[in-house]
Amino acid sequence: MQGILLIDKPRQWTSFDVVNYVRKMVAMAEGKKPKNIKVGHTGTLDPLATGLLVLLVGKEYTRKATVLSKHDKTYEVVMRLGQTSTTGDEEGEKTPVSTQVPSSFAVETAAQAFVGAILQTPPVYSAIKVNGQRAYDLARQGKPVELNPRPATIYQLNITQYDYPLVHFTTKVSSGTYIRSLVEDIGNKLTTGAYMADLRRTTVGAYTIDAAQAVDTLQTAKSLQFLP
Repeated sequence: MQGILLIDKPRQWTSFDVVNYVRKMVAMAEGKKPKNIKVGHTGTLDPLATGLLVLLVGKEYTRKATVLSKHDKTYEVVMRLGQTSTTGDEEGEKTPVSTQVPSSFAVETAAQAFVGAILQTPPVYSAIKVNGQRAYDLARQGKPVELNPRPATIYQLNITQYDYPLVHFTTKVSSGTYIRSLVEDIGNKLTTGAYMADLRRTTVGAYTIDAAQAVDTLQTAKSLQFLP
């Protein structure tokens, strides 16, 4: 049993939770131990995020993870203005920054300033390794984390709704782009502060969320719908 699976990751599940869930299901169907089943993905999603997770099942497919992880991605984002968060999202400790209510024009102008090739600093609460340790582990231990800016490309950013303090937008970005950092940068540009209140991934390369299976529909290995 091998191939590509498109899964709609639910909120509060980690990407590893989904991988582990599918691994156990395949192992049971094949009469093997889960540790002997190869399952990977092409790009993690934070626990609070939902949406498209591309799973790779079997050695032939997990070997392709590095190449497939380089696909562009599209997200639906909710940004909250007026505060910052230690984690860049809802999980962190919030700090009020400003009660200023930017105009729609100001929000649009600030957002469009980041369209194109940019340099962005990844969030300290990220999986990037620093001297062999995950940045988020160091941050949780209260240790200083210094991450260098990295190139990213924001191909498009369209604001779909603005009702202060919430800004809804969709964006297509290059692989390796951190939406939490993009949101914080827009908040800094507006001088209001901002953090990511919600995130949903809708495309990974040519794969779309419309073709993804919800986790609660995966009852047995027979319910797994591999791409042809």
